[in-house]
Amino acid sequence: MVDSWVNSAERIGSDLHLELTGPGGRRAALTRALREAVRSGRLAPGTRLPPYRSLAADLGVARNTVADAYAELVAEGWLTARQGSGTRVGERAEPLRPAARVPKKAPPRARGPRHNLAQGTPDASAFPRTAWLAAYRRALQQAPSEVFGPGDPAGRVELREALTEYLARARGVRTEPGRIVICSGFAHALRLLFGGGVLRGPLGVEAYGLGFHREILATAGVRTVPLPLDGHGAEVDRLGRERAVLLTPAHQFPTGGPLHAARRAAVIDWARARGGLVLEDDYDGEFRYDRKPVGAVQGLDPEHVIHMGSVSKSLSPAVRLGWMVLPERYVDAVLAVKGEREAWASVLDQLALADFVASGAYDRHVRRMRQRYRGRRDRLVAALAEHAPHIEATGIAAGLHAVLRLPPGTEASTVKAAVWRGVALDGLAAFRHPETDMAAADGIVVGYATPSEHAYGPALQALCGVLPPP
Repeated sequence: MVDSWVNSAERIGSDLHLELTGPGGRRAALTRALREAVRSGRLAPGTRLPPYRSLAADLGVARNTVADAYAELVAEGWLTARQGSGTRVGERAEPLRPAARVPKKAPPRARGPRHNLAQGTPDASAFPRTAWLAAYRRALQQAPSEVFGPGDPAGRVELREALTEYLARARGVRTEPGRIVICSGFAHALRLLFGGGVLRGPLGVEAYGLGFHREILATAGVRTVPLPLDGHGAEVDRLGRERAVLLTPAHQFPTGGPLHAARRAAVIDWARARGGLVLEDDYDGEFRYDRKPVGAVQGLDPEHVIHMGSVSKSLSPAVRLGWMVLPERYVDAVLAVKGEREAWASVLDQLALADFVASGAYDRHVRRMRQRYRGRRDRLVAALAEHAPHIEATGIAAGLHAVLRLPPGTEASTVKAAVWRGVALDGLAAFRHPETDMAAADGIVVGYATPSEHAYGPALQALCGVLPPP
């Protein structure tokens, strides 16, 4: 192949795409095509053109045809030619530009809230950059060459092995690497299980939960049946003909509180009797403050529970990594839906997380953040006691958010006042299943983990300023 020519290094690719069409023969057509390439800006001023011998060979024309075309364009000022410098586009050969248009005034950019107390995210400023970078470097240095080829839809074995050990130790999960499938988070897991047809509805769900998850299920054609909640969690005795039930047993989202031990046993009995499944969303199981961690329901019966988790709350939602711990009979079906190639989770991120977990850096980060979030929880409770003693904070034994119970009929006005004051938070009604017959309660969901340390104090002050009076 003819030597290549690159613009920035005084060379330009020899596949100079020119269409030799129109009247007047090959020379006229070449001259016309080159002139148009310069006029349109495709060949910028100063660009070096291929030697006429090379271009003639590429175009299948005589050398003299190219030489004559170059000479004509040099005479017209479109090109320049100097000994030892080759033929170039003239510096004054400005491309034809469209008439200037008066730019439209950009719409004003929406300002974010002054105080972010929205639930669902950890403190972004606390991401362990140094430790993560060290893990990433080690993973990259030690990675075998196969890592840079097509991935395994199950996920890298290094991460699945690290998770097997960690989940057994920290969450009481009983599994092995071959039963773990890496995904991009809980929402991705739902799409694989239901969107891919591995599971079908109807699906029992808690009366309060994320509407986003219900939308994913509805898109997959899954009917959800709400289960009322009380002080012991979801009333699982209401389960009947559902094929599966989705629960947040370690810390009900968003109302708080673990699923009572008797109900854990009862839902396992239901799954065994019905041949059903318990889908366990273990979204923030590491963060408990006032008592020992509540272990995973999966440990009671690994063949009737799908345990799902991610690092979105413990590390960062920017690290798009999660996992499903599956009963053996579902592994092949999930992998078939996921596909032959790993298209969802970066293999390099998987290796970095595997190192981060195996080295103990993940445990250290979780312990540090557990202490920080507990301190923030305590500051929230103290602020309420001082400024709004009639407001009760619930669900505060664990997690990254609290529910503030409000006087009846005040939720909507409180949310509106928060928006007016630039405080981002959620009303409890936003999480209510539209078909539940459970009595509504007024409240707001406050994410005390979201702000940075320096922003948390002002956010608390603003929050207390929007709470309704007794």
